[in-house]
Amino acid sequence: MTLGRCLVTGGRGFIGARLVAALRADGVTLRVLTRGDVPGPDEVRGELADPDSLARACEGVDTVFHCAGHAHAFGALSADEAARHRQVNFEGTRALAEAAGRAGVRRFVFLSSVKAMGEPLDTCVDEDWPEPPAGAYGQAKRAAEDALQAAATHHGMHAVSLRLAMVYGAGGRGNLERMAALVRRGVFPPLPETGNRRSLVHVSDVVAAIRLVALDPRAAGRCYIVAHPETHSGRQLFDALRAAQGLAPVGWSVPQGVLTAAAWVGDGIERLLARRVPLDSEALGRLLGSACYSPARIERELGWRARVGLAEGLREMLGGV
Repeated sequence: MTLGRCLVTGGRGFIGARLVAALRADGVTLRVLTRGDVPGPDEVRGELADPDSLARACEGVDTVFHCAGHAHAFGALSADEAARHRQVNFEGTRALAEAAGRAGVRRFVFLSSVKAMGEPLDTCVDEDWPEPPAGAYGQAKRAAEDALQAAATHHGMHAVSLRLAMVYGAGGRGNLERMAALVRRGVFPPLPETGNRRSLVHVSDVVAAIRLVALDPRAAGRCYIVAHPETHSGRQLFDALRAAQGLAPVGWSVPQGVLTAAAWVGDGIERLLARRVPLDSEALGRLLGSACYSPARIERELGWRARVGLAEGLREMLGGV
């Protein structure tokens, strides 16, 4: 079984660009959907909000890799931000899935998020975790998963949703990359060890999972968490980022109570100004709270394993800095 002609959305983004490079290296025939005014090689101009452009993009395509999305995952501070999540991550995915089904696309892989489930708190959860997503981003991703499967059932498509843990690697602009820059400048506070567990996955392992689920018939109709089986506390990530950048270990930490008080101040500023500040309760929760997600299902059913450990992944992300 081969992928045939592939359409990649979000092909200029962090994960999409990695996927496009891997597919091109293997000689796969590609079409990349872009919003750019001047499309590059293999690119076609289109918008998730434009059904006609989606129909044209899906024409003659065998496999769709849907990597595009509105990726800001912090809680929405405004109705406009929440609406953007729904418009892009839900309505755009539903429109693309319907266009793909009508065009006879055989396989469709959607990059969802672990935020499509409720927060696990101190539990390490799998795809059957019953708590619903709380934020606008997660709710939109969950609705998009449901819409994709409805379209797949109607049109007979092989459709898979991948719930990604925090993805990192060279070229990324996510939380870990921002944390690394602050650690390098010496302005990130040494975190206390709270024993929290946070899941993450290197972008190269994500690309491997995307390609695997597209071709394995056992994946049809399934949803998989994609994460490294090893989890790390906020303090462990802080120490690993210092080590990866050749910085000396720090033997002290800022007390949790001090960080909590600073986060409360940040919450108050946000309420007054209706804009994000670097440290609020949500940001602190991501540093000191747990977010543990088990990849056991995709390991068991498909044999996928994350290959890139934290130390190796950080070296790649930092490019030898």
